[in-house]
Amino acid sequence: MKRQQAPGEINYNELPRHIKMRPYYIIAPGMLILIGIMIPFISAIILSLTNASYRLPIDQWRFNWFRNWLSFGKAPDGSLEIGGLIADPDFYHAALITFLYAVSATGTQLLLGLGIAFLLKKDSRYCRILKVVLMFPLMVAPAIAVLIWQLMLSNSVGIVEKMLNIFGIFNFPWAASPKTAMFTAVLIDSWVNTPFMLLLILAGIQSLPKSPFEAAQVDGASAWFTFKTLTLPMLKPFIYIAVLFRLMAAMQEFGIIFALTKGGPGNALMNISLTSYLTAFTYKQVGKALPYLLILWFIVNKSAQFLVTKQRKYAKEAAGL
Repeated sequence: MKRQQAPGEINYNELPRHIKMRPYYIIAPGMLILIGIMIPFISAIILSLTNASYRLPIDQWRFNWFRNWLSFGKAPDGSLEIGGLIADPDFYHAALITFLYAVSATGTQLLLGLGIAFLLKKDSRYCRILKVVLMFPLMVAPAIAVLIWQLMLSNSVGIVEKMLNIFGIFNFPWAASPKTAMFTAVLIDSWVNTPFMLLLILAGIQSLPKSPFEAAQVDGASAWFTFKTLTLPMLKPFIYIAVLFRLMAAMQEFGIIFALTKGGPGNALMNISLTSYLTAFTYKQVGKALPYLLILWFIVNKSAQFLVTKQRKYAKEAAGL
């Protein structure tokens, strides 16, 4: 039995064609972006199961299935030999460097961004000027930032070296030593990206309601008590958003490290991104390089899911839900 049309109800079949197509127009850009992402992603998975190499013609590329990930064979002495990414010590070293760099850079930028944001939260003339000035490093390309800092850290003409000489420190090794290379890279990264963290946290501070702070001031609450019980809990959603973006970028960092030392000295800064790049374009082994990137994608994806879950939780708590 055909359903009767209610008064005022629009009959979809009677609508013009361009009206019917509107939902498809809305989702079309999203679908194009999805396709543009999925094609390289699926290609990477397929190529990671092959012997793909720039030293071989494409018609000689063959599936070796999971040999790039994990393989078993016999050594010349007859013992069991385990190969592939999972048995490669370089992979675990690269994963450790990736973790240390991401945590160090993100933690440093969070502390600096949080501290500077509280200093600039007042709407004064000097704060407005400083907000504009502090945004300049964010506009500098990573490679250019490395060149600037290499001049500033130079043992012969660097201004930073001259300032350290005042305190009796001479010829500080900076990126020339494996012990200080990580510190140097994090220093440059923090100079470039702390303004991004500052921008997000400052926006969060300025969006906080004023009434709870006015009530705490009337009750005579100290600055530390107000920060611990009011500011920080309400600011956590913004902090998690800032940490999410910076942690994801720091885990995939390539430009600063490559321009600074190309992963050196030795393998002191050889993270997953750089190891994959060298495997693919220096050693020409594309099939062996792609598992590095796929595992990095998995780590970044799971880290992002964890942070997004935390951010939603604290956003609900800040809203009183």
